Amino acid sequence: MLNGIDYSHKENFKWISMIRQPEFVTEEVFKWACKELNDKKGLDTSKVKFKELEEGLCVQMMHIGSYDEEPNTIRKIDEYIENNNLKNDIGSLLKDETIRRHHEIYLSDPRRTAVNNLKTVIRIPVIKE
Repeated sequence: MLNGIDYSHKENFKWISMIRQPEFVTEEVFKWACKELNDKKGLDTSKVKFKELEEGLCVQMMHIGSYDEEPNTIRKIDEYIENNNLKNDIGSLLKDETIRRHHEIYLSDPRRTAVNNLKTVIRIPVIKE
């Protein structure tokens, strides 16, 4: 379980930002787009990677409000996991050696949305016990 992790210091977490792409975006299309950005705009895309993510079984919950209040939502997710014969699977490896991670999907633009209206899907990978 995630008990003991201090979510109030998320700025210290190692994180990855991902953007969902349409199905037609293959690695070949991605490489072409990176080259175009470099050639036409001079943007360095050397750190950008094409990655497919297969998540597997997860528990997720919509969090509405401040990011600072997410620990309350995560506690509810932890309770659900415990009460439904599931086990938190953060850190486990999938078949392709991908590490299963906590996910947050930001549905609101914090520059344009009041803090109490921010919507974030919090997703925790699990396995059945």
